[in-house]
Amino acid sequence: MALARSPLARLGFSASTASRWVCTATLAVPTLAPPLSFSSPTTSLSRATLLSRQFTSSSHKMSYSVRKVGQPYTLEHRVYIEQDGKPISPFHDIPLFANEAGDVLNMVVEIPRWTNAKQEISKDEFLNPIKQDVKKEKLRFVRNCFPHKGYLWNYGAFPRTWEDPSSVHPETKASGDNDPLDVCEIGELVGYPGQVKQVKVLGVMALIDEGETDWKVIVIDVNDPLAAKLNDVEDVETHLPGLLRATNEWFRIYKIPDGKGENQFAFSGECKNKKYAMEVIKECADAWEKLVSGKTPAGKISIANTVYNASASQKDVEAIPRHEDLPPAPIDGSIDKWFFISGAAV
Repeated sequence: MALARSPLARLGFSASTASRWVCTATLAVPTLAPPLSFSSPTTSLSRATLLSRQFTSSSHKMSYSVRKVGQPYTLEHRVYIEQDGKPISPFHDIPLFANEAGDVLNMVVEIPRWTNAKQEISKDEFLNPIKQDVKKEKLRFVRNCFPHKGYLWNYGAFPRTWEDPSSVHPETKASGDNDPLDVCEIGELVGYPGQVKQVKVLGVMALIDEGETDWKVIVIDVNDPLAAKLNDVEDVETHLPGLLRATNEWFRIYKIPDGKGENQFAFSGECKNKKYAMEVIKECADAWEKLVSGKTPAGKISIANTVYNASASQKDVEAIPRHEDLPPAPIDGSIDKWFFISGAAV
């Protein structure tokens, strides 16, 4: 008799790959479906113990924390992610999936909603801490294009994903942007840099940014009051009318104040549905696995990690500075200026 495939297998992930992407940390994830019966390929723990790791009450906190180094808004500032007090890579060590069913994913918050500092996972640094992007030796801040202030969502990335710059997508006709897959979390709570959220996937937009495919996956925190009502892209327009239009506009015009042209979208700006988004996630997860396995040349990307295959030098891990909770450095008041873009309304 043929055995039923696991939920992750039905999404197209191999059994061995899926087992590496399912989180085993204690998560604040509500039960979205009846618990599944499954066994771990790597441990003899009881079914009850395994389920307790995947489906816990929201009163339990995750084991992830942040280690801040240097003052925010300085070239030296870094946010490292820790698991049980040990530095890890948010790019390579945090599982993509937060439950066995594959309907809850982990995301790493890089930029909290309504803020302007352009922060991102540093691909080329040891353990990939979050840092503020720099251009021409100056820290980058996004401009405020009226009526928007900073980023409209908690902006971040999916761990263990990568948009391969050597791969041209058949529908967007553009190659990947060489970054982890971008995520826009639309829940009501403002996050913080380095926060690991558990989210539901709702849809995806295909931004064409300077000739590269730059996917933007739309998600919501599973603990958000609206999470139960939002299950696909059409639900976003029903319960959060105008948000998708504003998201399209924001990405099209946000570089104009810096003297660049308007960005474009594939699919005429349409936000594709959850099914399409999950296919994009799978493609980027497969690309990441080829990257860390050496099948795809890493180039300048650091693939050092402390969990996935523990390739990081313990000496280098111990050399990471201790946590510093320093006040932000002063920034120029012009960061709050509004820019009025002709014809910006969608």
